[in-house]
Amino acid sequence: MSNQLSSLTTTQLRHAADLKEKIEALTKELASILGASAPVAAKAPKKKGGMSAAGRAKVAAAQKARWAKIKAAKPAAKPAAKAPAKKRTMSAEAKAKLSAMAKARWAKVKATGKKSL
Repeated sequence: MSNQLSSLTTTQLRHAADLKEKIEALTKELASILGASAPVAAKAPKKKGGMSAAGRAKVAAAQKARWAKIKAAKPAAKPAAKAPAKKRTMSAEAKAKLSAMAKARWAKVKATGKKSL
């Protein structure tokens, strides 16, 4: 049935839904004429999927065992042979020189009347 529904176009599905609504309306009308209550469509109970707590615990234990096996097969991580290189800092003279160059560049740009480089 689901394969049949998936092959239908949206217009066909809408038409089918309209027909179903008409049938339900006519059934209610007939029931009111005959004096009987309209049959109520029984809803299928919702399936509660999932796993029990014991099942989840088994899956988790199996996954942990797999990871332990993989990690045991790999060689141990090598300790750091040498300390990381010290970060370089710029001297005050270099900073001043770069600042002066930037100010000169911006003065030149502003002198031409531009707002950006």
